[in-house]
Amino acid sequence: MKQYINKLLITALGSVIMAGCADTGIDDFSVEKPNTIAGMEYLNDYSPLKSYINRTAHPNFKLGSGISESDFNSGGIVYRLASANFDEITAGNAMKYSSCVSKDGVMSFSDVTKFIEMAKTAGLSIYGHTLAWHSQQQNEYLNKLIADKEIKVDPNNAEHALHIKTTEAKANVWDWQIYYMLPEALTVGQEYTISMRAKATTATNIAFWPNNANGSQVQYLSDLSVGKEWNTTSVKFTATIPIQKLVFSFGKFSGDLYIDDVKLAATGSNTNLIANSSFDNTDLSKWSKPSWHSYTYTIEALAAGPTTWFTNLVSNSNCESDDVSSFYATEATVGPKAATFGAAGTGADGVGRALIVKSGDNPTNNWDTQFFVKVPYKFKEGDTYRFTMKVKADKAGTIESQAHNNPGGYLYWSMIGNPSVTTSWQEYTKTGVISASQAGMNTIAFNLSPNKTATTFYFDDIYFEKQESGNTIPLTPKEKADTLTWAMDKWVKGMMQACGGYVKSWDVVNEAISGGGDDGEGFYVLQSASNGDPLKNFYWQDYLGSEEYVRKVVGMARKYYAEFKGNPSDLKLFINDYNLESDWDDNKKLKSLIHWIQRWEKDGVTKIDGIGTQMHVSYSANATSQKSKEEHVVKMFELLAASGKLVKISELDMGYIDENGKTLKTVNMTQDQHKAMAEFYKFIVKKYFEIIPVAQQYGITTWSITDSPDSSSSFWRAGEPIGLWDLNYYRKHEYAGYADGLAGK
Repeated sequence: MKQYINKLLITALGSVIMAGCADTGIDDFSVEKPNTIAGMEYLNDYSPLKSYINRTAHPNFKLGSGISESDFNSGGIVYRLASANFDEITAGNAMKYSSCVSKDGVMSFSDVTKFIEMAKTAGLSIYGHTLAWHSQQQNEYLNKLIADKEIKVDPNNAEHALHIKTTEAKANVWDWQIYYMLPEALTVGQEYTISMRAKATTATNIAFWPNNANGSQVQYLSDLSVGKEWNTTSVKFTATIPIQKLVFSFGKFSGDLYIDDVKLAATGSNTNLIANSSFDNTDLSKWSKPSWHSYTYTIEALAAGPTTWFTNLVSNSNCESDDVSSFYATEATVGPKAATFGAAGTGADGVGRALIVKSGDNPTNNWDTQFFVKVPYKFKEGDTYRFTMKVKADKAGTIESQAHNNPGGYLYWSMIGNPSVTTSWQEYTKTGVISASQAGMNTIAFNLSPNKTATTFYFDDIYFEKQESGNTIPLTPKEKADTLTWAMDKWVKGMMQACGGYVKSWDVVNEAISGGGDDGEGFYVLQSASNGDPLKNFYWQDYLGSEEYVRKVVGMARKYYAEFKGNPSDLKLFINDYNLESDWDDNKKLKSLIHWIQRWEKDGVTKIDGIGTQMHVSYSANATSQKSKEEHVVKMFELLAASGKLVKISELDMGYIDENGKTLKTVNMTQDQHKAMAEFYKFIVKKYFEIIPVAQQYGITTWSITDSPDSSSSFWRAGEPIGLWDLNYYRKHEYAGYADGLAGK
């Protein structure tokens, strides 16, 4: 249910006396009969609602009502009305998470325990609403539980780094250089990756130009990008000369440059070819500089700094869903448009899918065909990034990269270098720092036409990551799941302890089904932050798992109900949801719910006893629409009966929609319109008894005793004629239709 009416607007006591002594036991008031009472005298002849149930034919059936717990706990007219007319009551808010748990996580069940004591006195059972829900949660507390954790930094825990200090920026990049001499030359044709952690007083690039042993041959490679905070920067390359002298050039840099954890390894090997790569000792024998260079370099102890990590910004990196929000293409000058996924088997693993982009013959420009990777973040100067993708083509060649602000919004000619592409899958990785020229980019564009011939390109496993840094780090998914499992366990235990075994039936999970999407088996997906409102709601299932969160809550409820004086065989757990009678999707939401219950119970341990259908319905003055509504109410009951589960109409109320599709307020309703609603109530109740087998009949609960006030104090169907009594506690025609349905008339 959405939120229950917190305040019932009581303006007078009416025929609760004239026609309601049997309802409330109140007989010491007298008021003038309203003018509108004409034609309603017959309501005097009706008895309390629960007297119309044939207890022999329906031995376990419970007639219930939703209640404002504060009004009920006051012991006044609502208490007496409920006691006289119903078997069971459901608290509108008192038993929900946000009503019992404060912003600092402190739980209080004082309203719950008073509600239970009052119900015991009245001889009423209580239906618990609700244990697990995404709405009306204590979001501030729950989000705090899974917030980034602080990393305690020990200033005495020092690490060592190579510290290079230059006195000024020179004219040429080669004016400052440092060398590393390998004991043996690299193998020509072998692929290698060089990486290092580095930081500098200002962002800079280190040109990587490795030589052969005597410097007569040079291989010019991509720059290693360095930011003002520690970052990992790397270059993957294939040796085209017998590299033995690693040359790092940074002539245009002035200030302090720190280098650590230098690694050079062949693809497929974990052997680091750099000695003392972490500078943990003072051995710098492999490092040298030109004799005429005046800068200094030493190994220096540095205090441990903030932790860093990479966060992937690409949606659907593995290309296995249909989400193309990160991928665009221009093919033969047409675009940018959403990129196209290939069929299963086109992916890098030979099983999954890849993105396919085709270039045309004889293009005018290298950018006539482009592939774009867009992320929802505009990079700033100095941001550290890491880009990885797997790529192949039906013809070998080279592609170019650019920095764009949105696909087609050119910013800078170079982004991550010019990857080589072969007819076999290759992984390309580049780590770097955003330059001033690249700042503002959110898209990497790849020019696919440099080869000037029609080519088909395949892309897969695409990750564009931003390095985060700080003294906090996000919890892992497992840490979040463990923390929230603890919080849910604490909540369920506290509630079951407060109830002491008296509350035997529960909405164990409320409103789980989203009403849209496809779960992969043709049914609706669950509610989640991706299809809901994460600022307003808290989606436990996003952290505990779409199947495990239900299993966990069911298990906790059964465990603690038994622990706190409950007989395990008495406990009945329901999944409660709305729009199960919907005609616009042919009851698909109910079919999806039944499907999900079957999935939840597949573990052979989880047992869900029943299904609650809320039935917040409206009578339609359009005959065709009303006929469809009635047909789908019948279909709903048939599906529920076939499920084999207990069936509870959990929150029945009704509005009125006129011939023009407009929802009417109570003040504009005619007596005939009320009578039409009464007939619909009778139809629903009678069909419940006709279709639902006796063994599956749990009961029917009306969600509001009275109509909803048309004021700011009403949070549910404000101003609508949803009650069986009006706001003055007069019985309505709807009361008669409801009673006749219970009596089977």
